[in-house]
Amino acid sequence: MSRRTERTRAVVTGAGSGIGQAFAVELARRGGHVVCADIDPVRAGETAELIGPAARAVQCDVASLEEVEALAKTAEAWFGGPTDLVVNNAGVGSGGLDVGELPIEDWSWVLGVNLWGVIHGCHVFTPGLRELGRGGIINVASSASFAAFPQMSAYNVSKAGVLALSETLAAELSGSGVAVTVVCSTFVKTNVVRDGRISGPATDLAERLIARTGMSAQAVARHALDTHDRGRLHALPQLHAKVLWHAKRHLPAPYTRALGLGFRLADKVAQHI
Repeated sequence: MSRRTERTRAVVTGAGSGIGQAFAVELARRGGHVVCADIDPVRAGETAELIGPAARAVQCDVASLEEVEALAKTAEAWFGGPTDLVVNNAGVGSGGLDVGELPIEDWSWVLGVNLWGVIHGCHVFTPGLRELGRGGIINVASSASFAAFPQMSAYNVSKAGVLALSETLAAELSGSGVAVTVVCSTFVKTNVVRDGRISGPATDLAERLIARTGMSAQAVARHALDTHDRGRLHALPQLHAKVLWHAKRHLPAPYTRALGLGFRLADKVAQHI
């Protein structure tokens, strides 16, 4: 099996914690050099310090095209050559309100980071990878990209966009030597709930589910990188992610009705606890 993820020159966004930090550490363990980008320079620096000389911290707000362009230039200068792996991971959480109740400001914030951040990463780095004729792009979406859980509208839409972008990009780069993988995990033990905008009972529920069923960020990163090594487009690290994937694809109408019913029942139970 080709080991695309060994000895790479990688850029990882959202590398200050969670899945992004796990990607950066694992890529360095595989012999790579990693630019650890994060909107929080302190967190980025902590990840780079954890790795050592094979890493460099860079502050970057992925919602800004100009900052992502600057990130690419900084990375190439530090590597002394082109970037050959990009992990578009930076993301934020949102949930707890219905469509029409969720403030438009929250829609803009979530889409700006989760979707436009990935768009910017793909837009900036794809031409260089295509010219290089090798390497890859890993976009971190979520099972929310297809599961369509209620009261997660902005998050669902942002991740669905990442999934569609990844599948489109994979088709466009077919035969170029550049691979694309999109990660569609379910619950992962990260700070996304604590750092996000999740309101009401949804916050407690999300934290309980993550604590009880969440996969470690390290396991998700390893699974995604191994999937990328195999040249596969979709990385679904957990069994329940695979179950949701097949249920939605093969039984879309019954799936949606069952989801709505289950959510209403859960809401009634929560009101009486």
